Amino acid sequence: MASISDPPLLSDFTQLLRSCPTVSSSSSPIQNAAVATPRECELPVIDLSGLSSEREAERRSCAAAICRASSEWGFFQVVNHGISSELLGEMRKEQVKLFETPFETKARSALLNNSYRWGNPTATSPAQFSWSEAFHVPLTKISDPSCYGQFISLRGVMMEFAAAMSRLARTLAGVLVENLRHRGRSTAFDETCHESTCFLRLNRYPVCPLSPEMFGLVPHTDSDFLTILYQDQVGGLQLLKDSRWVAVKPNRDALIVNIGDLLQAWSNDVYRSVEHKVITNNKVERYSVAYFLCPSYDSLIGSCREPSVYRKFTFGEYRKQVREDVKRTGHKVGLPRFRLQIST
Repeated sequence: MASISDPPLLSDFTQLLRSCPTVSSSSSPIQNAAVATPRECELPVIDLSGLSSEREAERRSCAAAICRASSEWGFFQVVNHGISSELLGEMRKEQVKLFETPFETKARSALLNNSYRWGNPTATSPAQFSWSEAFHVPLTKISDPSCYGQFISLRGVMMEFAAAMSRLARTLAGVLVENLRHRGRSTAFDETCHESTCFLRLNRYPVCPLSPEMFGLVPHTDSDFLTILYQDQVGGLQLLKDSRWVAVKPNRDALIVNIGDLLQAWSNDVYRSVEHKVITNNKVERYSVAYFLCPSYDSLIGSCREPSVYRKFTFGEYRKQVREDVKRTGHKVGLPRFRLQIST
């Protein structure tokens, strides 16, 4: 039974179903309830303490593991990442307190830069509907006291958490850049990815009484350089591996890292931005927080080597194309829009 904190997801989804009476079995999560459960996998686990080892061989081995996972999986887990369990616990406690607020308050009180969102208002079919709610917050607003209303204690935790995630993201980006013979070029991330361009997204996936195949978050790739995810132990994250969906086994001690579209383009397809989704749970809610390493909208994204697989584009141009494709087709197309036809 829905609580007063839940957005009206069921009524919106029901209305969407009624407006699509001829929904095919391939496009409806409800009608896909009998789909076989994907196998559970454990992502590559990388101990980041190796990066600060006094032994060069250990530093090289750790960096190589990061780059290998980014190429083979596009996803990996990191442990000994430098973010304390105490801080992670405080972030989760404050996040739960925020989402337990009545829906009307979240929707109308302009919390966290008025960044509250839920479901998918542009969905035209059940397959485009996300059973979730979120706050998508620019880093520049995290320190603004006016964004927090009654949630005063959330501000300090968010500021510390965002700073820690930002340091980690830049460390990982630096490793990935240097691997492609661009030593010293990791400073480019410091120049183009800063508080005015990066985001934190606080997610909650309420209990879903419908099909176990309902999307908490529809299949997608991330339109950034790099994403770092802190999730609970409920599970539900799935990704495409060798053209098959696999379920990610939660790891209490790890953060999840995935490559975004921009890093795939910059690396000339060396690193992979992999399609992923979240599946709902009919017994327990799920929480996560994601950090997105993004450039400014006027940043030019080019490949690190020639011949380039993709034409150059700005981040603003890329985001605009994604929005247009979603509006026109209901789906993100992403990097294929920018792929060059190379003659041989």
